Amino acid sequence: MTGAALAASELTDASVPIVAVVIPALNEAGKIGRVLDKFPRDGRFEAIVVDDGSTDGTGDEARAHGAAVVVRHDVRLGVGAAIRDGFECGRQRGRTWLALVSGDDQHEPAELVGAFEALLDRGADYVQGSRWMPGGRVIGRTGGRGVGTRAYSVAFSLLAGQWISDATNGFRIFRADLLRDPSVDIHQAWLDSYDLEPYLLYQAIRRRYTVIEYPVTVRYHTTDGYTKMRGIRDWWRLFRPALLLRVGVKR
Repeated sequence: MTGAALAASELTDASVPIVAVVIPALNEAGKIGRVLDKFPRDGRFEAIVVDDGSTDGTGDEARAHGAAVVVRHDVRLGVGAAIRDGFECGRQRGRTWLALVSGDDQHEPAELVGAFEALLDRGADYVQGSRWMPGGRVIGRTGGRGVGTRAYSVAFSLLAGQWISDATNGFRIFRADLLRDPSVDIHQAWLDSYDLEPYLLYQAIRRRYTVIEYPVTVRYHTTDGYTKMRGIRDWWRLFRPALLLRVGVKR
């Protein structure tokens, strides 16, 4: 089957899921249900929720709201470990594409459909969501994070060698085969936290996969919290993959 024919079939055939959408969640009861209620009613996509040691019934709520799979960690292992286990679950289920959205209702899961179609139309390997590119939007007040995410994206882009307007955004879809590349090793222990997402984006760019951006929505919840990132340590975990890979300290 040619690439064009494959793209056409992936756009139209909704009989079997081909995109495993990983949703990491830690104590997101009250939010994870909202995320899944907004999940696209499109048979190409399935939701894999990874409950990273929640104590508030997050996993039960995910099942009640239609998650195809709930992977349970009995203790908290870190967001990177949760994402990694979700990706492995998707690969084991034979899904061609892997995707990621947040479990705290920051993203709009329905936007996965447009992002996936843009990826296929352009023959790309990886699509990164962006709130800052034309067509993207932010709902709610960002506080200092608006400046921080933009500054980070400039630094990341300089290190990676490709302009990425929103490098901290967790919203993404990519070919599952990227994880079979011998140069891409997401099972390293140092990637158990926030490091894994920028690691994967950086490697996709540097290994010459076709990476594009797609405008998406990011919602900041001012009443019930919108991030579990805490201080300089977690920002360093976001920043260090591109730096350490660029200078050859990590691989």
